[in-house]
Amino acid sequence: MDNLIRVEFHCHSIYSRDSLNDLTRLLKKCEQKGIDRLVITDHNTIRGAMRAKEIDPRRVIVGEEILTREGGEILAFFVREEIPGGLSASEAVRRLKEQDAFISLSHPFDHRRHGWTRAQLEAVLPNLDAIEVFNARTIQAEANHRAARFAAEHELAGTVGSDAHTLMEVGRASMQLPPFNSAAELRGVIWQGQPQLRKSSLLVHAGSRFAALVHALSPNIGQD
Repeated sequence: MDNLIRVEFHCHSIYSRDSLNDLTRLLKKCEQKGIDRLVITDHNTIRGAMRAKEIDPRRVIVGEEILTREGGEILAFFVREEIPGGLSASEAVRRLKEQDAFISLSHPFDHRRHGWTRAQLEAVLPNLDAIEVFNARTIQAEANHRAARFAAEHELAGTVGSDAHTLMEVGRASMQLPPFNSAAELRGVIWQGQPQLRKSSLLVHAGSRFAALVHALSPNIGQD
């Protein structure tokens, strides 16, 4: 298939309290690695993604990773209005649908990192566009396998993501797709996605812990 673009669907910046990815350096890393579209999905905020889009509007898609009251995380793309963390999953999904965001779920079976129970998944399933079927940071491969099986069983599209909290992780899990410029267009091409997958080293989790410590000591980082 010609004219494909490479997409990183799950990436954090310094606006997440467990990442130190400076926006300028992050965008430069994407350019170096041939990533055509970058979805910045910071925890419970779109401020970093909005600033990055001002810098590089052709590359950046505004996204958000939203921690729900139930404990699972929603991964949303083409977000126009920030969704606060701590809402019920149904309320968060309702607000996302009002702005026609593309709705996926982060690492749904990774219970080390805000996984979902099957009952919770079934409850939100009618409103999902996809679920994340491969997360490069997931330690147990079975969690990714379960997500892929769940998607197949329910005829649901899959997204993949590096979940990059450090620059070295950017692009480790990406997808090649036909070009798209909106959530509606993404829904039309997501089934044509060709994943490019590599697991990240366990050492990247140490990077997140270090970033969290830096944020704790300097709470104004990424808060402008």
